[in-house]
Amino acid sequence: MDKNQDLLNRREASKLGGGEARIEKQHSQGKLTARERIELLLDEGSFQEIGQFVEHRSTSFGLEKNKIPGDGVVTGFGRIHGRLIYVYSQDFTVLGGSLSETHAEKICRVMDLAMKNGAPVIGLNDSGGARIQEGVVSLAGYADIFYRNTRASGVVPQISVIMGPCAGGAVYSPALTDFIIMVEDTSYMFVTGPNVVKTVTHEEVSSEDLGGAKAHAEKSGVNHFTADNDVEALKKVRDLITFMPQNANELPPEPSIFDYTESKATTINGILPENNQMPYDIRKVVDCVIDDNSFREVHEDFAKNIVVGFARIEGRTIGVVANQPMALAGVLDIDSSRKGARFVRFCDAFNIPLLVFEDVPGFLPGTDQEWNGIISNGAKLLFAFAEATVPRITVITRKAYGGAFDVMNSKSIGADLNYAWPTAEIAVMGAKGAAEIIFKREIAAAEDPQAKWLEKEAEYAEMFANPYRAAERGIVDAVILPEETREKVIAGFKMLENKAETLPQKKHGNIPL
Repeated sequence: MDKNQDLLNRREASKLGGGEARIEKQHSQGKLTARERIELLLDEGSFQEIGQFVEHRSTSFGLEKNKIPGDGVVTGFGRIHGRLIYVYSQDFTVLGGSLSETHAEKICRVMDLAMKNGAPVIGLNDSGGARIQEGVVSLAGYADIFYRNTRASGVVPQISVIMGPCAGGAVYSPALTDFIIMVEDTSYMFVTGPNVVKTVTHEEVSSEDLGGAKAHAEKSGVNHFTADNDVEALKKVRDLITFMPQNANELPPEPSIFDYTESKATTINGILPENNQMPYDIRKVVDCVIDDNSFREVHEDFAKNIVVGFARIEGRTIGVVANQPMALAGVLDIDSSRKGARFVRFCDAFNIPLLVFEDVPGFLPGTDQEWNGIISNGAKLLFAFAEATVPRITVITRKAYGGAFDVMNSKSIGADLNYAWPTAEIAVMGAKGAAEIIFKREIAAAEDPQAKWLEKEAEYAEMFANPYRAAERGIVDAVILPEETREKVIAGFKMLENKAETLPQKKHGNIPL
């Protein structure tokens, strides 16, 4: 046979993976194949495969008779919107996508190249886990991947797309990456499956309820984005990557064209309700400040009392962190603190400026919060902001009470600019609680304690529930009209373009985990 033709035949054979029957089964479950996923993810014709003919080396349990080129994972590099990307896509049609020694080596190879060349890594996960027939060799392969995930953290962006099963030790690689996208109904993640759970705890639970996309989006926060199907998931990745730089030494790309509806500058004036106890949707405020249709919310279904996500202002990527009065009045609790801290640290690692909208009445009280570590978890958000060296601007829309005021990117923890609307209330606590403490004896001695309490509450509110005491002390840089917010933020970020700040010399900080 002609040697060139032999090569072409081998290439075609490897593209079939586990064979036509298994490909059909994959399709019947609503899932694309490993190669189809790569084709949709990357720019057309840009994929360059590495390790197409790699085979496993195992001779145990008859595996030597079941060798398929590629060994259950397709690896290589290509481009998304013209930018270099490294990718691996696990092939469930080959031995259930199980991870062998060589399978792991292929993944490690593209991760090493990504680190050397400073480009993102995207993993498309669809695997039954460690290849049991290979024993500890397979487990060591996972550890090799985990090690590289950790070393790459903060150096190049890492995105994991869960497009099938991801169980046992396999879940820790996605957990070490920056963002996880799960597909509804066809993907799940858990350390121990339903059968083990039933044996150990006697709980009856399905794979979907235990570790499906919805469970991890709403309950655990493991899942950052949920997609209805494979195609939508890959589109989300292509979109998400446009907000990120190639690596920690570069800036995010800048689209040359952006849109902003000028009427939003005045619409923003009518968002806050007259009654400061009434909720409003902070997303409406965010939308009035950023470029049109540029907000990409992260963790949308988890810890809804804080909103985080990427946006653009005049085409430039920013990270948005905002208290959400529509959920739990916007208080900080364990989950919202963790959610905010992780997002802040990602933005800081990859040179993405931070814009914070603050309306926080404090930390959520209660035994559940205290016993589960609100102190150390709240400190995570504090640590993340205080450690960040990217440009940071805060806009206080309404309440900024107590320690939560400090935590939400105050000037005292390093924010570059702090603005407050005239509706801002910057104080140790709300007027009602403060009056009860400060004027306790006067209220108790009054003929009408309730009337006295209301009188003293109003007195305290007049004195402290406004932004001007803070402005007098320079704790906020300016009190601005809501309609001025966008122009102030644009000017602020332009002023901070060349900000240079370095942390004290150290190996790394000890964040309160």
